Amino acid sequence: MRVVLVGPASLRQRLRLQLPDNVLVVGEAATIGAGRVAAAEADALVLLTPEDAGASLIEPLTPREKQVLELVADGLSNKRVAAALGIGSETVKFHLGAILGKLGASNRTDAVRLALERGLITL
Repeated sequence: MRVVLVGPASLRQRLRLQLPDNVLVVGEAATIGAGRVAAAEADALVLLTPEDAGASLIEPLTPREKQVLELVADGLSNKRVAAALGIGSETVKFHLGAILGKLGASNRTDAVRLALERGLITL
């Protein structure tokens, strides 16, 4: 199997040493975006999360993503977040998808909880 390792260099190095012989690392990247580019030659992406070693986010939240997440934490619906920021509700959904992926969250509530735990937003 050919894989691309995505995450901090220290975690990629540690995992590389633990991989079985039938796994070939065909690329490495620090961010998910760069990993997607490298994934064209791979069978899988191996995403190393902050929980793997207490590392920081692999890909930090953008300022707009933080704004969206803070409004979600205040209990606003997608429609109200869109109105508050002057953007479309589909754009809010796009930002939420990116936030969930970056935080490794399963839903909005989980994203808010994780962001609060990591000090990314405040209430």
